[in-house]
Amino acid sequence: MIDRYALPEMRDVFSERRKLELWLRIELLATEALNAGGIVPDGDWERIKTGLQGAGVDPARAHEIERESQHDVIAFLRSVTERLGSEGRWLHFGLTSSDLLDTATAVQLRDGTAVVANELARLIEIVRRLALQYRSAPMVGRSHGIHAEPITFGFKVAGWYAELMRDAERLSRAGEGVAVGKVSGAVGTHANVAPEVEAHVMAGLGLTADPAATQVVSRDRHAELLCALAILGGTLERMATEVRHLQRSEVAEIFEPFAEGQQGSSAMPHKRNPVLAERITGLARLLRADALVALENMALWHERDISHSATERFIFERALGVAAYATRTLGDVMDGLEVDTARMEANLELSGGMIYSEALLLAMVERGADRQAAYRIIHARDDEATFREALLADQQVGEWLTPEEIERAMDLEHHLAGIGATYRAVGLEASDE
Repeated sequence: MIDRYALPEMRDVFSERRKLELWLRIELLATEALNAGGIVPDGDWERIKTGLQGAGVDPARAHEIERESQHDVIAFLRSVTERLGSEGRWLHFGLTSSDLLDTATAVQLRDGTAVVANELARLIEIVRRLALQYRSAPMVGRSHGIHAEPITFGFKVAGWYAELMRDAERLSRAGEGVAVGKVSGAVGTHANVAPEVEAHVMAGLGLTADPAATQVVSRDRHAELLCALAILGGTLERMATEVRHLQRSEVAEIFEPFAEGQQGSSAMPHKRNPVLAERITGLARLLRADALVALENMALWHERDISHSATERFIFERALGVAAYATRTLGDVMDGLEVDTARMEANLELSGGMIYSEALLLAMVERGADRQAAYRIIHARDDEATFREALLADQQVGEWLTPEEIERAMDLEHHLAGIGATYRAVGLEASDE
């Protein structure tokens, strides 16, 4: 993550120091279990604890050794054991590099997912507030970008709320799926490290053990998480795209926040651009790209190769970091959203009432008119600015509907009366039962 988009708490999760601290924690937990199992002598275990538990890690020294060894885990182990005596031989006893790598990654992914989940919970609460606040604020619904039938702004937001709730469920499941490590040796058979050691390490880290690991944890787990993040990105992009459309000059119904002193264009002083919504749209593309890489990483040779390794040094931190940043940014947009209900009502009337054409069609059919004939009669009037007046003056329409029935079919409240069903279905309102 570049600094522009990095949340400090995500930086902490994926920092180099944090990674090495997790590797050391895994080694100490494994050695502690080996001591409990009678393999590591008590005296050696005490000297290891004394020598390492308070000393921490030395990333600079580890990197110095890595330049020579060209192996990050070996470099880490050398940087640690050079501070010990002969007791250092017990570190990494029966373990393989992936026991450290995948188990530490599981902790990072779990903690990084929690950062995203916290941002998502905030966004959901803000969106919930907007859905309730604007439940009865009428606006035109659009399909294909064209005026369709009336809705309310709250109804639109209720759809976002329902989708975000599903995102939260997906993220929770995927977060549980990646909170899985392994300390089972070179090909996962526990040949040189007992299952009891693995169980002790996992308990100490708050993880579960992969029940059927090879040399690595199966990458379907990681792919599921990054796909969940990509879907979340799709939701964020859907909402951001709506902000962008509704902020257009000729629509001007909602506006993302614009801070005092903010400038929208280097050339045009009047510009107020939806830059945050556009940023979110762009970041969602990264989430989809990283999900594709995670899917490609599922197929490894036999019990393991390292074709996934280099990519994962990018995609895990980036995907979680982008998701957290984009979610927080959209939360800021929604929290400071400016909603022009008067403009919404004005836009609702731009067609002169043509948005009620379906209700008129159904009213004529209900009175006995042929559906296609009624459709043609109403459609013939749809290019007139005074649609309501044109209908009242149309003799063909008058054969089927009285002026009172026309007005009833073009009643706004009739079109909005059913939105409570959606509010109840998504949990924004209590059921009548």
